Amino acid sequence: MGLIRFIVYPASVIDDLPEAYRGYLTGADGRVFSTRIEVEDNIVGCRRMSSESCKFHVAWPVPGFGRPVIATASLPEREQPYLLPVELARGKIVQVRNQASQWELSGMRVPPEFAEPSRLAHRAFSRAASCQDRPEEATQLANEALHHACAAAEILTKGYANQALQGRLQRFQGLPASIGCELQGSIPSPDANELFSAAFNSATVSIPWNKIEVVEGEYNWEPCDRQLEWCEQQKLMVRGGSLLDLGPGGLPTWLARWEHDIFNLQSFVCDFVETAISRYVGRIRLWEIAARLNSGGALALTEASLLTLAARVLDVARQVDEEAQLLIRIDQPWGDYQSRGQHRLSPMQLVDALLRSAVGLAGVNLELAVGYLPRGSAHRDLLDISRLIDAWSVLGVPIHATLACPSSSDDDGLAGPEWEVEPRMWAQPCDEAGQAEWIDRVLELLLAKPSVAGVSLSHFSDGDPHTFPQAGLLRPDGTPKLALERIITQRQRHKRRD
Repeated sequence: MGLIRFIVYPASVIDDLPEAYRGYLTGADGRVFSTRIEVEDNIVGCRRMSSESCKFHVAWPVPGFGRPVIATASLPEREQPYLLPVELARGKIVQVRNQASQWELSGMRVPPEFAEPSRLAHRAFSRAASCQDRPEEATQLANEALHHACAAAEILTKGYANQALQGRLQRFQGLPASIGCELQGSIPSPDANELFSAAFNSATVSIPWNKIEVVEGEYNWEPCDRQLEWCEQQKLMVRGGSLLDLGPGGLPTWLARWEHDIFNLQSFVCDFVETAISRYVGRIRLWEIAARLNSGGALALTEASLLTLAARVLDVARQVDEEAQLLIRIDQPWGDYQSRGQHRLSPMQLVDALLRSAVGLAGVNLELAVGYLPRGSAHRDLLDISRLIDAWSVLGVPIHATLACPSSSDDDGLAGPEWEVEPRMWAQPCDEAGQAEWIDRVLELLLAKPSVAGVSLSHFSDGDPHTFPQAGLLRPDGTPKLALERIITQRQRHKRRD
């Protein structure tokens, strides 16, 4: 078993983190190792089965940027512990420098204001690296380097997003990507129709199996029918799904007695998918067939069983409607959940396997639910999100993204009971202004990516039952949050041609 160790000052930097954000190791090819984190005094030990060089990823406090996940450069094992903040600064500076070179070679004009924070980051890092025999002083200098490196990364990525989006608009005489919102079982009130139409040109009709067929053989399609009729009245592009939620509690409870009988289970699942798609054939052409296939948790299904089930379901869906476009939703797309050692395939490997099996998968929907426990993603900066999209673009299929970000850490009685907000990830308080800022920046970046075909928000109103706490665009009383105004502003900039 391999062991790599890091010195941390002060020790409380790691101690006060939720276990899910304490860190994990990845190989040079990006695969996530099953990682056991051991903290003793100010030493963090990371164990995994391999002894090859690796990168350590951890949610680290960066002055002015909250606690984004930062990765070290690739490090070999050695007897002497590494000083963690110095290695994190080294890793971030290398990442920013390499990305700037790549974008510059592709024709991007690096913003002039990038030079100063980049210079300051290199200067602080060189001083930190040269005084590691004085750990506290080196830590202070490394944190300063991280601050400047993150500032440089933000300037660089914003510059890329602005230039790439302008180029995309000019090439296509409009925005070849939809901006939408999920309708989680309800439709906007008449007073909110105008706000929805101003912000979005698409919507997702929720078709949750565990609510439609609560009792085996008894279907309630009325909420779905009502949502679809409303979308058609508003002349919105429509996506249906997810038909199967393969996360914990996502399938009907009566299905549990078949969890160890994969053949009968497949029969029930395929029957529901066939029934749903047949009901709306010709009215819904874009289907999200399954969600959380990669992380799983539904019933006692193994990773292999989930993959087999997904392939079978996609094949059935294609037979029902040959013209439909079929998506799979991937949660926690960085794959950090693999560090728990319960999954062999990375999210991208799983989707690649489905694509290679020729079952008709036409795209992937990446769920960016940031700042949630236990199954959300930790906070990452714009550059990391950009690199994530670029990595997934290698698969050669359209990418959709679903965004969720909390506007408050208060209790949310209408949200999924298994979710909670982790407010310590953000630089600013977990409030509506912070939510709006994050959505505004990420939305612009995603729209700039040529591989992105659509972006959706997780739900519209916090006054309706929903999954992610405080992630809606309307308050429970129906008044709009600042995030909705930001989305409308983004849409208006492209409305003349979209």
